[in-house]
Amino acid sequence: MSVTLSASRDAAIEEAVGFLLSGVFEETLRRWVAIPSASRVAANRPDLWRYITEEMQPLFERLGFKTRILENELAPGPFLLAERIEDPGFTTILQYGHGDVVAGLDEQWHEGLSPFATTEKDGRWYGRGTADNKGQHAVNIMAIEALLAVRGSLGFNLKYLIEMGEESGSLGLEEVCVVHREDLKADVFIASDGPRLALERPTIFLGARGGMSFELEIEARENFQHSGNWGGILSNPGIELCHAITALVDRAGRIKVPEMTPGRIPDNVRTALKECKIVPTAGDPAVEEWWGEPGLTPEEKVFAWSSFDIMEMECGNLAQPLYAIPPRARARVQLRFPVGVDPKAVIPAVRVALRDAGFERVKVKDPTDATFLASRLDPDHPWVRMVAASIEKTLGRPPAILPNLGGSLPNNIFSDLLGLPTIWIPHSYPGCLQHAANEHLPINIAREGLAIMAGLYSDLGNKALAPAD
Repeated sequence: MSVTLSASRDAAIEEAVGFLLSGVFEETLRRWVAIPSASRVAANRPDLWRYITEEMQPLFERLGFKTRILENELAPGPFLLAERIEDPGFTTILQYGHGDVVAGLDEQWHEGLSPFATTEKDGRWYGRGTADNKGQHAVNIMAIEALLAVRGSLGFNLKYLIEMGEESGSLGLEEVCVVHREDLKADVFIASDGPRLALERPTIFLGARGGMSFELEIEARENFQHSGNWGGILSNPGIELCHAITALVDRAGRIKVPEMTPGRIPDNVRTALKECKIVPTAGDPAVEEWWGEPGLTPEEKVFAWSSFDIMEMECGNLAQPLYAIPPRARARVQLRFPVGVDPKAVIPAVRVALRDAGFERVKVKDPTDATFLASRLDPDHPWVRMVAASIEKTLGRPPAILPNLGGSLPNNIFSDLLGLPTIWIPHSYPGCLQHAANEHLPINIAREGLAIMAGLYSDLGNKALAPAD
């Protein structure tokens, strides 16, 4: 039996990679990218439905899945739940992906490239969604198809949830998971999003930093005032706001408000991060070691500590200078935070810190965007060991194991609400330019991802290898 399983594992990997070599993968990706499913663009809302009803639903049904469209009034688009239950006694996997994208930014792409047309260049596929997230769930779904072609069955139960509003903050996802909690029951959650640690380093991560954005504002008066008449006797809200921000973070990026940081890093998280190294590739900025929390490695700063940044700042009008003292200044700031930070305590703590520093005029507005909560699976969990061993068996080298992604994902909905061990296997890399012009997916990562997932699915079908419940 072990010989048969080993042979079918190799055959499934060969079949999966064959989809790329034959051009089937690229043809599928081109079709998916051509649907401009930008969830924050009102005119593209019909495309969110098109992606589900014209692409995802027929594909899953062809692979023997039963499908249901789920809706929630908060969400910009539909959800698709595809289920293939082969045996109630089998291990059940819940997977996830999102088919929505950010705006195309058409005019910012390099000559010859366009956001909603896939272009192959220099060993990469360019197009909006190639990396985030259409290319990533294309890898997973084609690896599923490969295993079915070889074995005729998976050997485990699979539920696949596709949402169309992740780029809008996953509004409605939690509510859908509450209503359909029983339908989403599983033994483990496995998904693909975000980047690898580095281009050449296969990676798994076990959760995500939380993320919250809020605004700081000073409104000193109603109108602009001529700087020659009033300069020196009227306060400048831009200057005042800049100084106020230094009550929260110093000039080297060290956060001053204790409630905004975890306070300490768990020992096993530090241990896991010793095996990880941030390696910028060509075109990436160099790591600036002097920035951020003193005494931490770059990896600890990104994956185990908080970061606080100004995202946008407004004061006056740079495009049309008025040579007048502006009446107001505003900044939108962002906090990324790991497990150990209570997001409910952040805004009150910021208000206290500003008040104690003498900046009572600064208004700290409550967040209007969705707040992602931090989550993290224990790096020593049996499912982590199983998935890491499967990837090493396929590639001949172990993956990096990140306790959590530096960015934010709705992982806490699956880990906390549904109570699942969560493992992410990204098929992208830090320089993919997701959310920017010229987004792309390296073809070698897609090829490696197909092999990784076909091998993993084969191992999941081998009950002797799956961790005990």
